[in-house]
Amino acid sequence: MPIFAVHYTYTEATAADRLANRPEHRGWLNALVADGTVLSSGPYPDGSGALLLFSFDGDAAALAEFLGNDPFAKLGLIEAVRVVEWLPVMGAFAAE
Repeated sequence: MPIFAVHYTYTEATAADRLANRPEHRGWLNALVADGTVLSSGPYPDGSGALLLFSFDGDAAALAEFLGNDPFAKLGLIEAVRVVEWLPVMGAFAAE
């Protein structure tokens, strides 16, 4: 199944709302971790965004549409989203 790197871009203007809604956002992601859709996820330490790794049966456009289900997206708390297919050739996510 293809792996996608998803980059969320955040702004300081939405920091308080992201903090207030983080439990719902992380709950959504945790459910996706449990079913194997999200391989890993976490924010950048500088607060500028986050990186999410998805195992997703579809193309980048379908994943971008699916990301609209993220509570942060529904509340308009993500400034920009970049979805790109990623082909790991070594390490933890490389195909065997």
